[in-house]
Amino acid sequence: LEITVRGGGHSYAGACLTDDGLMIDLSRMRGVHVDPDARIARCGGGASWADVDGATQQFGLAVPGGMISHTGIGGLTLGGGIGWLTRRHGLVIDNLLAAEVVLADGAIVRASAEEHPDLFWALRGGGGNFGVVTEFEYRLHPIGPEIQFGLFFWPLDQTAEALRLSRDTIHGLNRDATGFIAPLNAPPESFVPEEYHLLPGTVLIIVGFGSAEEHAALVAPVREALPPLFELVTPMPYVALQQVFDAGFAWGIRAYTKSLYLEDLTDDAIAVIAEHLPAKRSPMTTVPIFMLGGAFRDVDDADTAFGGSRSACCWFVIDGLAPDAQTLAAERMWTRGLWQALRPLAVNAGGYVNAMAEYEENVVRESYGPKYDRLARIKAEYDPGNVLHHNANIKPA
Repeated sequence: LEITVRGGGHSYAGACLTDDGLMIDLSRMRGVHVDPDARIARCGGGASWADVDGATQQFGLAVPGGMISHTGIGGLTLGGGIGWLTRRHGLVIDNLLAAEVVLADGAIVRASAEEHPDLFWALRGGGGNFGVVTEFEYRLHPIGPEIQFGLFFWPLDQTAEALRLSRDTIHGLNRDATGFIAPLNAPPESFVPEEYHLLPGTVLIIVGFGSAEEHAALVAPVREALPPLFELVTPMPYVALQQVFDAGFAWGIRAYTKSLYLEDLTDDAIAVIAEHLPAKRSPMTTVPIFMLGGAFRDVDDADTAFGGSRSACCWFVIDGLAPDAQTLAAERMWTRGLWQALRPLAVNAGGYVNAMAEYEENVVRESYGPKYDRLARIKAEYDPGNVLHHNANIKPA
């Protein structure tokens, strides 16, 4: 039988599904044990980030995770893991201390810097190619329980100005704050004036991990430089920050995605984005832009199998989301068009393996670049028969 593995079930490509096969479903393995003194969390392979955040925030601690609370920790971690805390504490894999792994032959091993170090290297970015991870052990950091949140929204005709201001603002932040940019449609939420519900535009979010006064000083220049159509500046629990985008990526939507890394969100890239945005049809479609740096760049590129270049300043994602198949077909074409237009500006010809809707062999290989051959050799040692191949597959050497 074909074998697949289900962690959180968040794969765009449906990696955990196959016809007439066997799914190893980890979703009941959701236990989280927190050692607040050692600042370590041991988490079941089927846990979600909501499970982890709920347990760790009881002690004012957090694992650098993703940005949607119903994402499974397994897939996100094994692909690298980008989120709100990346600039402050690095990728999820930069905070992974060890993993319990069931190999393709049924053997159970512990992978860490001291035990099976080659496997541990591969797990940190190489995806689910090397075994089924039944437990993750993470380093914890003091975060929350309250953070400072600032959201600013500009309409479609101010896309270029909003993107330039957002880029420059995030570049100027220290590690006590982080930022996030996304062309999207204004959500139909209570803090949005009703006349702006679903209006296309650009959002900038600035999250502060310090005091309200420090955060106010960060957001004031944004408001003054380009007055937003509306804004929301408020303290909120860290767990609420982790749920901000849950509704926009709710279960049951149809989705297609492409991604790439840019050296920076240059004016040329901004011009491409501004040109393409008016043509998107679905109000659900969004273009998350993660400005990297800080702790993300503290780790040497060779230390993990992560496919994205640590020199990149920008991870660019195009999420074509739709309520029905007909709309998705149009959004798929739009997503591909914007991706192709940005490729000449990209760091490499690949992308982020956690943001792929199809696992094209050449794109997977290009995503890992020179690390691919080492990953293929490790794959040959731990899964020579390529049993675990319903993923961004790395073929055994």
